[in-house]
Amino acid sequence: MTTHDTTEPGPGVRLEAGEAELTLLPALGCRVGSLRVGGTELLRQGPKYGAFPMVPWCGRVDHGRFRDGAEVRHLPVNNPPHAIHGTGRDTVWRTARTDKTSAVFTYDLVDPWPYPGRVTQLVELAEDSVTLTLGIETIGDSFPAQAGWHPWFLRNLGDGTGDAQVSFTPEWQEERGEDHLPTGRRIPPKPGPWDDCFGMPDGVDVTLTWPGRLELRVTSRAEWVVLYDEQAEAVCVEPQSGPPNGLNTMPRLVTPVDPLEVSTTWTWRRL
Repeated sequence: MTTHDTTEPGPGVRLEAGEAELTLLPALGCRVGSLRVGGTELLRQGPKYGAFPMVPWCGRVDHGRFRDGAEVRHLPVNNPPHAIHGTGRDTVWRTARTDKTSAVFTYDLVDPWPYPGRVTQLVELAEDSVTLTLGIETIGDSFPAQAGWHPWFLRNLGDGTGDAQVSFTPEWQEERGEDHLPTGRRIPPKPGPWDDCFGMPDGVDVTLTWPGRLELRVTSRAEWVVLYDEQAEAVCVEPQSGPPNGLNTMPRLVTPVDPLEVSTTWTWRRL
């Protein structure tokens, strides 16, 4: 995983619904900096954690290069030897609208992303859920893109009830090469620990259970999810619109008449 600076996040945007409290940090990549349910924090804290949007690509791009027709485009190699997780998490977003339970944020796609466009994130909080929606629009030529989220859910809520348990039933696992990129082969799902992408063609559906405390279900109409649980402090469940290196292997074009939109909902209940 990559590291980046510890810039102070500045003032956040706070949403409330029942016993749920959510704080967004538009100056720090528009990440969800905190999600508390009944006073219990669910996300790992720190300027590179929380839950950040991955946009306009998800995961790794092979050596920061992808092909657009006959032209090879270059991205910053911020996780050598690859580019990783997009530019949105390192960008200051504009707050377009807020109320007590929802907010809208935007940022313009500029260098080092080679195409002009605009990204929008809508956040909607309810008493038992939060829905995040990302949209990518072009303001010029068509271009390939991806979008998704990288939440760092706490492995343990710190109350002695045990580590989070992961439950999901993917149809396949993308075989991962030594370079951490999918090889193009789909294999039967393997047990963790994971830093791996899985296919769920009927939509992402992953449940985290903190025994005796809370169950949280991550769903999305997207068909890919990355599970990352190689750090002791957190478990990452990352719904995304395409697999890692998808700009090269499964490009999804954003066109003037067909923007990219993807959403995820996290629903929780007390146990």
